Parts: sequence; C-alpha cells; structure tokens
Amino acid sequence: MVIEKVAWIHREDGGRVLVARSRGKDAYYLPGGKPEPGESDREALVREVREELGVDLVPDTVTPAFTVRAAAHGKPGGTEVRMACYTADHRGTPEPRSEIAELAWLDPAGPAPVSRATRAALDRLAGGADGT
Repeated sequence: MVIEKVAWIHREDGGRVLVARSRGKDAYYLPGGKPEPGESDREALVREVREELGVDLVPDTVTPAFTVRAAAHGKPGGTEVRMACYTADHRGTPEPRSEIAELAWLDPAGPAPVSRATRAALDRLAGGADGT
C-alpha cells in the first residue's frame, strides 16, 4: 500500500527546515498531508498548511522540489509513503493549529526524531536538493 502525501519545505535563512509534530505522535513531519479525492497537490498543500500552521501559501508560488518514498511511520510493514515536496511563499507566521502539538526548526543534516519520509526529504536537502 502507498500513502500519497504532499509536504511544504520551508527553510529559514540559516537553512533549518520547519517541521511539525502532531499530538500523540513521537516523530516530526514536514507540514502537509493527504490530498482529498479530486483535490490537486497544490490545493491539498494550501489547505493542509492553513489548517496545521495558520499560514496562507501563495498558490502561484507553489513549486515542485522533489518526491521521496519511504516506509510509513507507525503503519503496518509494507506500507509506504510517497511524499511530493513543494516550496512556496507564504503569508503569516507558522504556529501550531489543529492536531499540531509543536513546531521545530531542524538542521537537515542533524539527528532528529522524524518520520522516514521526512528523513529522506531532509537528506535530499542536506545534499543540496532545491528547497529554498
């Protein structure tokens, strides 16, 4: 089984990447989520980031960065996540909303309790993949 997800890569000037941890979860994830039926990646990303972080992505600036695949965190063996990662400009200051317990800024090359898909994305960013 493959779970399709979209994620927002938001980096601060020092290169650290914004991640979120949901209530009751033990790992951080890139902000984003699953598209609803009939929803485009862009629409899902804008909706999910607004719900989770209270910021508005500027739809015309949503740009594909890369896609990663990894074993799904906390799901039965054989379940994978295919996560399409995007950059985008935004309006507002990210803060925990909805099911989000906390936000953190992580060095992509540093150790952190993150999901496997998020680790794969952070590794790409640490290796120079576009995610500015």
